[in-house]
Amino acid sequence: PVDDFAGLNVKEADKQIIAKMKERGRLVRNDNIVHSYPFCWRSDTPLIYKAVPSWFVKVESIKDRLVANNKESRWVPEEVQYKRFGNWLENARDWNVSRNRYWGTPIPIWMDKTTGEMLVIGSVAELEQLSGVSGITDIHRDKVDGITVKSPKTGATLHRIEEVFDCWFESGSMPYAQVHYPFDFDDKEVFKESFPADFIAEGLDQTRGWFYTLMVLSTALFDKPAFKNCVVNGLVLASDGKKMSKRLQNYPDPMKVVQSHGADALRLYLINSPVVRAEELRFSEDGVRGVVRDVMLPWFNAFRFLFQNTRQLAAETGKPIDL
Repeated sequence: PVDDFAGLNVKEADKQIIAKMKERGRLVRNDNIVHSYPFCWRSDTPLIYKAVPSWFVKVESIKDRLVANNKESRWVPEEVQYKRFGNWLENARDWNVSRNRYWGTPIPIWMDKTTGEMLVIGSVAELEQLSGVSGITDIHRDKVDGITVKSPKTGATLHRIEEVFDCWFESGSMPYAQVHYPFDFDDKEVFKESFPADFIAEGLDQTRGWFYTLMVLSTALFDKPAFKNCVVNGLVLASDGKKMSKRLQNYPDPMKVVQSHGADALRLYLINSPVVRAEELRFSEDGVRGVVRDVMLPWFNAFRFLFQNTRQLAAETGKPIDL
């Protein structure tokens, strides 16, 4: 292994690596190229590209069923269903469901790394039976990583793999996880009465997130969509077109907007914006102020004019008028 630059941050080592290559006469060219690069959205530090072994779900093998099941639900707006989401399904690739971190839902695969033998554990009860460990109530990594199981086939000792699930796998499992299906169901017909869901709603970005993982898992398990109706809203962005960020504070305080202009003005501004058509909105407090000026105040003044005149008419005629 190369240990010349051990301990240095990968980015800080660049100049020293270039100098070393130049010293050895192996530097062909040294240029700076401006290009897009991923940064951590929390710390603004550059990320590192690194190939790691991963676990995949064979989504491509059920791609045709995904496309067919997408047609079994109703979407608003409809074009999202057949264009943005439909195109994504038609070009679906195998899904990397593993993540190399500590906190998360452990992937329940126990494996013999020498022989490659694998065993997928289907429940806590099965894990207790095969491991001989009883009273398992917490299945996070710090509790289950040390549990070994004996292979029913070969008798070999199997250890859990290190990876945890992509959190989107958990999100896609929501219809089953929220009711602990199938473990808390003596009668599976009861579950079928509530699945698929009558209605879900989320933002446009979920065509590659929650909508997608819901569809993949429900198709793989039941060959049907996870929902009957789906309402998609657009994304509310900062006034400069960037995502709203608590760290950057690139948006006005919502409560101050409500206090300054009223909740109804904010509601009317949003309900009359592109977000109801699943399009992006660059939020502007001036837009809310415009609703107050062009809608709320004229309406209030018209109502006040009507109220004052009906009250005067009632006083002159002696006949009360109900509004």
